[in-house]
Amino acid sequence: MENQELIKQVTEKAQRRLTPAYDAETQAEVKRMLENEDKTELIEAFYKDLEFGTGGLRGIMGVGSNRMNIYTVGKATQGYANYLNQKCSCPSVAIAYDSRIKSDVFARRAACILAANGIKVHLYQELMPTPSLSFAVRYLECSGGIVITASHNPAKYNGYKVYGSDGGQITTETANSILNEINNIDPFSDVKYMDFDAALSQKLIVYIEEKTVTAYIEAVSTQALCGDEINKNISVIYTPLNGSGLHCVMRTLKENGFTNIAVVKEQEQPDGNFPTCPYPNPEMKEALALGIQYASQLGSELLLATDPDCDRVGTAVKSADGYELLSGNEMGLLLFDYICRRRIALGKMPHNPILVKTIVTTDLAKLIAADYGVEVIDVLTGFKFIGEQIGLLEEKGEAERYIFGFEESYGYLSGGFVRDKDGVNASLLICEMFAYYKSHGQTLLEVLDALYKKYGYCLNTLRSYTFEGAEGFDTMTKIMENFRTAAPTAIAGKAITAISDYKTSVTSNTDGSKTIINLPQSNVMKFLLEGNTSVVIRPSGTEPKLKFYISVSAASRREAELAEVAIASEMEKTYFRK
Repeated sequence: MENQELIKQVTEKAQRRLTPAYDAETQAEVKRMLENEDKTELIEAFYKDLEFGTGGLRGIMGVGSNRMNIYTVGKATQGYANYLNQKCSCPSVAIAYDSRIKSDVFARRAACILAANGIKVHLYQELMPTPSLSFAVRYLECSGGIVITASHNPAKYNGYKVYGSDGGQITTETANSILNEINNIDPFSDVKYMDFDAALSQKLIVYIEEKTVTAYIEAVSTQALCGDEINKNISVIYTPLNGSGLHCVMRTLKENGFTNIAVVKEQEQPDGNFPTCPYPNPEMKEALALGIQYASQLGSELLLATDPDCDRVGTAVKSADGYELLSGNEMGLLLFDYICRRRIALGKMPHNPILVKTIVTTDLAKLIAADYGVEVIDVLTGFKFIGEQIGLLEEKGEAERYIFGFEESYGYLSGGFVRDKDGVNASLLICEMFAYYKSHGQTLLEVLDALYKKYGYCLNTLRSYTFEGAEGFDTMTKIMENFRTAAPTAIAGKAITAISDYKTSVTSNTDGSKTIINLPQSNVMKFLLEGNTSVVIRPSGTEPKLKFYISVSAASRREAELAEVAIASEMEKTYFRK
């Protein structure tokens, strides 16, 4: 599309906001962008509608159809309301929100629109972790749920995630049905609204009571695998990264005997500006820097960091050289091995147990699973697909077979009481596992090293490349197309043995044969290389990023690191440079 034609289209789209249907602040901001000679900001705000998918909405906050604001939230909620009223005779929805800027505003907006459509709303009165929303949907027998969060994104982002009646994120089919409703809505006339206080008085909106929170924490506590036989007086530093985890994490740990916990004061209270961790992602060392300072000063043995909506956990442990961060894959392997070990010791291992992991999560888990007689199910990237598998097992009356699910991006879940990754559940298990091994004279690093010695070393890394805006989106699209049309035959001297294209659901092998991939179609490419090495490329579903996963098996960490750098350098040079 020519630039002048695009400018004309976004100008017309923006001018529709210059009506009394929009608040004065929005109108003033639109006028400013229209009057600006540089139309870049206008284009970025209006060149498309914020996309709704299985992850709901996520984007930069601001004015525009491609931004998170009360109007994009309102349009999505009206579409969701239309969908629910068609599917359910008496629908109800649970709503939660985190500490991000305007999360409470967006949550109330959604509640008022649902109420105006005759849908009863159960609203958390204060910010709560995402997994507590998943739990509330099931516990309160709701038709669905909404949580306002942008997870670990920078402060300028917010998001809107939708859950089904099973407590899991909506499926592709449901997302498409809701999207069809959204696309049929005129945001200027079709969005219904009811005053919040009026909805409260009519009990169309009710606050979720503390007993639901207590029931959630009690459900988390059922996943404990040790009692008083271990010494729980371990020194722990905890940081909620100015998010929603403080109340539930601290209460759960204390009620399970872990009381020697210090909280990072600067990151204790909710603050959507994230002043001491601009990118509140527990995968990143920078986000844990202040927590490590606290741990060092207090001589603590373990650091836990939950992201703003408290569905993921990052961990650092004391080592000879200071503090070492454990990757999501490493913590997942440790937890999985620990759960298997303790379940067997307690006589709680079910018949034909199941581990569920994503396709970008370390395959080393399969070797551990084979030793314990655990079946492994691989799913597409996104914990919603792990939650979906729990639901499928429940439908067959086999929910007890699920013992653990994890993904490389620091998401873990050991029970079916929720259908999403759970930072509260993971925090309890990590503390318990740490105390268990300490009681047996071992550190987590020593246990991890023993796993590597037994099953072989495997290095798993994630490299992300940011491509913002309309131009960035086009660039990512072209890069993915190049991987399909000009695929390499070898990378860094390692021959490619198979190429899996999850968009076409076909794996092409070097012998010319093809295998069907029995997973939903997704814009993902996976290259299998000789020597048990793989490379996966996919666009993020929640950020303007292309993600590049490398898994290298080698005799030592050093050898794996060298191979990883060689692979990344060659792929960047060939595909990622403009």
